[in-house]
Amino acid sequence: MIDLYYWTTPNGHKISVFLEETGLPYRIIPVDIGKGAQFEPAFLAISPNNRIPAIVDHAPVSGGAPISLFESGAILLYLAEKTGKLLPADLRGRAEVLQWLFWQVGGLGPMAGQNHHFARYAPETIPYAIERYTKETNRLYGVLNRRLADRPFVAGEYSIADIASYPWIVPYESQGQKLVDFPHLQRWFETIRDRPATIRAYEKAKSINTQATITEESRRILFGQTASR
Repeated sequence: MIDLYYWTTPNGHKISVFLEETGLPYRIIPVDIGKGAQFEPAFLAISPNNRIPAIVDHAPVSGGAPISLFESGAILLYLAEKTGKLLPADLRGRAEVLQWLFWQVGGLGPMAGQNHHFARYAPETIPYAIERYTKETNRLYGVLNRRLADRPFVAGEYSIADIASYPWIVPYESQGQKLVDFPHLQRWFETIRDRPATIRAYEKAKSINTQATITEESRRILFGQTASR
């Protein structure tokens, strides 16, 4: 059994989509980041960076005590190796997947995240920041679109590289992007959107977070953190 410490963000969706795809038994433990649940000691023991997602695997392949992990890319890699799914076993195929997984966690996610922040959540409008991150998001969409021009998925076969990137494309409108400008990306996006596992994962999200709004208090909690919190 996998305990998934989760909230309805792109990084959270990565793990629920993977778990639905593979059929690995799991239970969701909601961590309401807008109310500060990510700072509770029990969660920090699992995720010292006070970010979701995190997991606890109660049945590691090697046996023994449960294993906890934080960071979505590390979790995807761990679960792919645990199940033997969505990550090629051969050296070249594995390398293809991993470079695009790290492209997402080091590029697409952080840049789209800053796009979201300055366009939707910043307390004041900063035109330079909005333009900077909207353009960088657009550039990254272009990178992904070109990659998908001659293959159905990022690394050929459907993999954790696709699962990592998809949730960050879902809010494309709020990122100031149009999928019609990226036809290969749009085809890829619609294919993943229509997969039964993706549908199940996003349906679960709707029942977990029914009020996805930002209040002044949640803004303070989410964006006012320092080393002393």
